[in-house]
Amino acid sequence: MDIRKDFLPLSRPWLDDEEIDAVAASIRSGWITSGPKTAELEERFRALTGAPHAVAVSSATAGLHIVLAALGIGEGDEVVTPSMTFASTVNQIALRGARPVFVDSDYGTLQALPGEVERAITPRTRAVIPVHFAGAPADLDPIRAAAGRAGVPVIEDAAHAVGTSYKGKPAGGHGDIAVYSFHPIKNITTGEGGMVTCSDGELAKKLRLLRFHGIERDAWKRYGKGGTPHYDIREPGYKYNLTDLQAAIGVVQMRKLERMNGRRAALAARYLDGLRGVGGIDLPESVAYPHEHSWHLFIVKVTSMDRDAFLGRLADYNIGTGLHFPPCHLLSYVRERFGTKEGDLPECERAGARILSLPLFPGMADADVDYVCAAIREILPENAA
Repeated sequence: MDIRKDFLPLSRPWLDDEEIDAVAASIRSGWITSGPKTAELEERFRALTGAPHAVAVSSATAGLHIVLAALGIGEGDEVVTPSMTFASTVNQIALRGARPVFVDSDYGTLQALPGEVERAITPRTRAVIPVHFAGAPADLDPIRAAAGRAGVPVIEDAAHAVGTSYKGKPAGGHGDIAVYSFHPIKNITTGEGGMVTCSDGELAKKLRLLRFHGIERDAWKRYGKGGTPHYDIREPGYKYNLTDLQAAIGVVQMRKLERMNGRRAALAARYLDGLRGVGGIDLPESVAYPHEHSWHLFIVKVTSMDRDAFLGRLADYNIGTGLHFPPCHLLSYVRERFGTKEGDLPECERAGARILSLPLFPGMADADVDYVCAAIREILPENAA
């Protein structure tokens, strides 16, 4: 096959004149930090998820940080989480002085195994963080049941899950807390940013304080119409607020979410059809329970050649790829600090040595998927003539 001249990236945000006009309008309004657009984005997230409270933040990492801080998680505590996740989750646990307790994941779906979650809970457990991996939901019912018996909250890592649903209800609308990401690779973007949803009004109030210095009145309330400049600080906080410039993009993206996720689903279906029966590669498996997949990522596993060599060959075809994710329990500082080692989580490690993410974003053409599938057939030795 002929190699394409232009590079096909792993991902590209779908931004057009609507987002540009929204940002321009925000600039012209004179209100560019957290204000009416941030409040509108929070309201749209409450409507999307059904959660009573939504708190916009500068990143999902910032959101997880203030959630752990608000819950008082610290020295001597444990937090249960899958190793198959982005290192940000583990970093925030470690930076609070707590210990991540890793659980294994299903090889086919890459979702945390609920039975492993339950077995990992101890009297020192203070929270459980399941991951809605690649846009499919974790099996929340048994995980929430296990956490409930232990009296600890579930923090849904919904960074991949804007538009995901579990048993007919959106991710983030099932109970305690959920954290979303608006990084440029995600299903919607604000450039950088995130959202925390929760059901507890007191927790939401504390999150709002922690995201902005601990000030009890944010800038919109202090300097907007009818506001006063007075404020007080009862507890020190951070600088994790989302700006109106960013939120203006997010509001437009939310209006396009169903269309963008529909396109992602169509592209994923084309990949599944185009790669079905191709030797030397394992395709993503579907979770068994009712759900709606938002297809944040399309992850395959290479079984017939070295994964890194395969990545290099795809690059030769001008195809971008991603690696989501190296197992966290095998990261150097995690091994050194917490004593984890190879062999601890067999299914996670088996998947971790083989996974890679193929290009998937709403602006892709059907022909782009067909090109990737054809390249994979040429590269993998099982399919040689």
